[in-house]
Amino acid sequence: MLQLGSCRGSILLKGNRDVFALCCALQGLFGVPELNCPEGFQEAQDKALQESEQLVQKACSTPPGPETVMIFDQLSDGLCRVADLADFVKIAHPDFAFREAAEEACRNIGTVVEKLNTDVELCQSLRRLLADEIVVRSLDPETRRVAELFMFDFEISGIHLDEEKRKKAVNLNVRILDLCNEFLTGTHLPNKIDKHVLPEHIRYNFTAEGNYLQVAGLHADCPDDLVREAAYKIFLYPNAEQLSRLEELLASRNSLAQLVGYDTFSHRALQGTMARNPGIRHVWKDILRNSMYNIDPGLYCPFFSLGACMEGLNSLFSQLLGISLYAEQTQRGEVWSEDVRKLDCHFTVRGGRLRENGEYQLPVVVLMLSLPHSTRGAPTLLSPGMMENLFHEMGHAMHSMLGRTRYQHVTGTRCPTDFAEVPSILMEYFANDYRVVNQFARHYKTGQPLPKNMVSRLCESKKVCAAADMQLQVFYAVLDQIYHGKHPLRKSTTEILKETQEKVYGLPYVPNTAWQLRFSHLVGYGAKYYSYLMSRAVASMVWKQCFAQDPFDRAMGERYRREMLAHGGGKEPMLMVQGMLQKSPSVEDFVDALVSDLDQDFETFITDS
Repeated sequence: MLQLGSCRGSILLKGNRDVFALCCALQGLFGVPELNCPEGFQEAQDKALQESEQLVQKACSTPPGPETVMIFDQLSDGLCRVADLADFVKIAHPDFAFREAAEEACRNIGTVVEKLNTDVELCQSLRRLLADEIVVRSLDPETRRVAELFMFDFEISGIHLDEEKRKKAVNLNVRILDLCNEFLTGTHLPNKIDKHVLPEHIRYNFTAEGNYLQVAGLHADCPDDLVREAAYKIFLYPNAEQLSRLEELLASRNSLAQLVGYDTFSHRALQGTMARNPGIRHVWKDILRNSMYNIDPGLYCPFFSLGACMEGLNSLFSQLLGISLYAEQTQRGEVWSEDVRKLDCHFTVRGGRLRENGEYQLPVVVLMLSLPHSTRGAPTLLSPGMMENLFHEMGHAMHSMLGRTRYQHVTGTRCPTDFAEVPSILMEYFANDYRVVNQFARHYKTGQPLPKNMVSRLCESKKVCAAADMQLQVFYAVLDQIYHGKHPLRKSTTEILKETQEKVYGLPYVPNTAWQLRFSHLVGYGAKYYSYLMSRAVASMVWKQCFAQDPFDRAMGERYRREMLAHGGGKEPMLMVQGMLQKSPSVEDFVDALVSDLDQDFETFITDS
């Protein structure tokens, strides 16, 4: 019946974790009056649960018609507004009390959602509507699709089961939520090692704790080969507790899927997506090519100040979509730090929907980026990769901001996962086009534009190991599908990792490592990691057909807004792709789109404007 969406949104510039906040001006975090203290989460949660009880009673007593769908959406909106906001605060707020309160709210709301998804009386109110042919014919396409999506949520949650099995499904879902949180926490925890094990001259690269060193990441950007090797072997060393969590998570997902009638968790997860079934893992093949060139990111940072990049986004959106970004003062209590910056546009801590009074509930979304500090002599300067990531995340923001669906259940990024990444990945193509970059890339001291030869070299650097990276993504996607395929797994997760890596990726497995225990995407993208490849293929086709000739083409921008951004999840994703491309792409088209991006003759940047 309900699905808690993922929050994407607000722009907050804070320390070295810059988050852009785009929200309404009321007291309390993100304009929620109760959230001026950690205890406010309990108050907001209680209020949402009380309202949900009233709406459930109303839904069950309302005659079949469009109002039924509206009530379901109000119910979804009330719970998601607390859960989605809490989902963001629990990882981003600097105050532990706020994070703890938010995590508890997430769990409690999540438990209620799973119970509602197996509420027979509530489901019957929707089933009566969909069984009435006269009423169904009277519904507009978006209302009918939303009603069918709510019914789909009931079905995949086990509404058809007897009472005992429904309770088992709820308990499995709640246990999966807990395991996801535990596993996600474990993916980021550092590993310790006796400092005497490492050569003295590299110890300073790691955090000291008595006689131990903490290794909290792969140190992939360190120029010292020995540091990178040590970090890789130590950070990825198997942790027994984390391994147990992963095994239980995969087994629980499989048990849930089989309980509600699916062969595997992959079959359940891919229902309603563009891929539709787990066979997707067999279509991404033959994409490895050779590459060359390299750059020094430090040479580019002075041209990519945060202010300049935001101006570039504003200019692009103005020309392409006819919208502008404006800075606005925050209200007291709305954000949690004085150095936060707010923009006056509405990116999903809260989903957009048409309210009962005819007004539109504007969305609130969070973009969270890791950016360097500004200094006394220089503003925050972005590397090319950071600049591209900013554009990527703003693609998500535009998806939410420009969606004008009637129902929040399908607003913005509340759509199939393999379509949700299309707008963000498409923005990467704009970030890698000289005509776009030339409008804003200026040296923060001299105002000198980024020279064309530097842009050309940056373009070529994108092809460095691009094919190997693509094959790495294929490896991740295939591994994800195997983990969520037939159970019990025929080998341990580490043995499967080793076998798949050597078969699909080509580079040898490093003994005594367990990279899968750091693979945080297994939580949010379980059985759906292929979505990045699918979305990149669609974005590539849209870019080449619609924007490569002119990235500021307003007519194409309007088509993009009308055909792809406006509908959220309110329209079948493949129909949106067809509307944009004016054709129905085949599986071969998807693969060819990915391969063509690796072609040395394909210019992402166009240096002769």
